[in-house]
Amino acid sequence: MRTASRFLIVIIFLGVVLGGIFGYKFYQFGQMEEQSSKPQPPAKISATVAHTESWTPELKAVGSVESINGIEVANEVPGVVETISFESGDEVQKGDVLIRLDAAIDEAALRTRRAEAQLAEQEFKRVSDLLPKRAVSQSQYDEVKANFDAARARVNEAEAQLSKKVIRAPFDGKLGLRLIDQGEYIGTGTSIVEINMLNPIYVDYTLSEKDLSKVDRNYDVVATVAAVPERTFEGKVSAINTSVNPQTRTVRIRATLENEDNLLRPGMFATISTRQPEDREVVTVPRTAISYNTYGDFVFVVAENDDGELIVNRRTVQTGNSRDGRVAVTDGLEDGEQVVSKGLLRLRAEQRVEVQDDSDKPAEASE
Repeated sequence: MRTASRFLIVIIFLGVVLGGIFGYKFYQFGQMEEQSSKPQPPAKISATVAHTESWTPELKAVGSVESINGIEVANEVPGVVETISFESGDEVQKGDVLIRLDAAIDEAALRTRRAEAQLAEQEFKRVSDLLPKRAVSQSQYDEVKANFDAARARVNEAEAQLSKKVIRAPFDGKLGLRLIDQGEYIGTGTSIVEINMLNPIYVDYTLSEKDLSKVDRNYDVVATVAAVPERTFEGKVSAINTSVNPQTRTVRIRATLENEDNLLRPGMFATISTRQPEDREVVTVPRTAISYNTYGDFVFVVAENDDGELIVNRRTVQTGNSRDGRVAVTDGLEDGEQVVSKGLLRLRAEQRVEVQDDSDKPAEASE
């Protein structure tokens, strides 16, 4: 009996404890259900109004800066460097002497050729004077004349060979680093110095074939580079390639930019905007009002429900270019509609909202 009584007491005690726990949980669930049945307070948002602005349509691309003329100067004939007439980084004009190679042997050869030519000329003059008197035959005259012509040709050849011992700047430009030293023997084709024409300068980039009809020669171009982010470089489209790359379906474009300060250098990575000549009216919103998604971009439009309360509706839009913190909306939004400008991630469709910051002042479009 004592054991049965103890067992009964334990059963009663456990029943009381478990009943208390279940009762408390039931009370909690009731409270939660009561809270969930209450309407949620409206979310506080910042809103703005979509505005129509006049924008110049532009095509964004990336490309590379290229010099109009840019080479590594090299020698055509071997020799020992006798004099160097430039320093690294010099500005040079076309025809300026860069280096001279030792030309003693070539100069001696030229003197020999000139002496031979002088003798051949004298012989030719004597025979020319005798030909009218029929003192020499026509064949003798032709032979002497041929010898004289050959002697003059050998002089020209020696002069040309000697001129190759002097290396000159092939065009106006800026020199790079000197790659040879005084007294050094250099073989044929040795790089001496890099020279680039920097003003004006090219920028080459590519556009998709679908944009080919939107670009033409003399369209305005604006470029920026990471080296001088505060500067923009203006120019015009100077050439469009005649074919489309079959692998990438892109077409190569070349623009010519002004570079008076020589800030642009060949090989720089550039961001390019090609602008069309006519402005276009577009509906714009702040960049923060657009939610970019893999399955489509969308905005939250502020509207009123049947009870006159402000709610937000999610709407898919088509976006275009962006400029000065604003994005052009090409489809899905009308001028004057109010959209949420901040805090999109915590919103859901049909959610009640309270506009805390209403800014309908549009950002000024860039010229």
